[in-house]
Amino acid sequence: MAVHAVETRPGDSPPELPAERVLAGGSGAVALARMAAGLLCAVALATIARGAAAHGDSLAAGAMRIGVGLLGLAALSTPFGLTSVAPGEARVVLAFGRYVGTLRSPGLRWVHPLSRRLKVSTRLRTHDTGVAKVHDGDGNPIEIAAAVVWQVSDTAQAAFRVDDVAQFVAVQAEMALRHLAATHPYEPRAGGAWSLRTQVDAMADALRAEIAEGVRAAGVRVTDARITRLAYAPEIAHAMLQRQQAEAVVAARQRIVEGAVGMVELALHRLAEGQVVTLDEERKAAMVSNLLVVLCSDRGAHPVINAGSLYQ
Repeated sequence: MAVHAVETRPGDSPPELPAERVLAGGSGAVALARMAAGLLCAVALATIARGAAAHGDSLAAGAMRIGVGLLGLAALSTPFGLTSVAPGEARVVLAFGRYVGTLRSPGLRWVHPLSRRLKVSTRLRTHDTGVAKVHDGDGNPIEIAAAVVWQVSDTAQAAFRVDDVAQFVAVQAEMALRHLAATHPYEPRAGGAWSLRTQVDAMADALRAEIAEGVRAAGVRVTDARITRLAYAPEIAHAMLQRQQAEAVVAARQRIVEGAVGMVELALHRLAEGQVVTLDEERKAAMVSNLLVVLCSDRGAHPVINAGSLYQ
């Protein structure tokens, strides 16, 4: 047996798959009415054929019997072409291996009895990626998960381009989520770059756009994508909590010092403006030191009352 090799070139691309074509199909009620009419005609013709045979007209009786067989075959094959389309579903119709069209109108429809009909859901569906452990843009291990809302928009592409459209969406969603986590830090950097924790809406838009680009070839439209879980991995969660607490304490102390310096400046200015007391540089320094200690301390101050003069 000879084996013929098919030559392929690197630049060759696979044939384009058909895009969705909406198929109206026939009315199921009309098809049932035609089937009933065909059966009645077949019964009537069979009765007439028996009468013709009784009168010795065998030629007419034979022709009528052939008509009865054809009518009966057509009527009995009608139910095989009936298909029901529920709301939120579609039927991809193939005739002898070729794509004919897609039934989208809900109700009882009729197509060719020998055609193959594939059911495709057009409802909105949600996919939960589950918790994935990845490294963020700074190399810290984090746990992240997302929920993706998607819908089949092109039934032909969804039926012919991929084996399982739901599994395809799941794989693309996980790939996009891991890529997003690997290219952005968990916490904001000093340069002001986007982070996973602070830019929530921006991260959701970026995730949705990346998933939509990956599943477009399968005729899928992504309507929404959101990060549902974001946390440091357990092995570094305690250390990161301590770092966040330390940063919060430093920020609070900085704010307290800025406020204390402003209050000291205001006190010196008001004393000098009202000529309440005249202080030399040494006494001003002592007063500034005492005020800063009182204002910046995290504990209540215990004042010492000076019962002598200003300098003693």
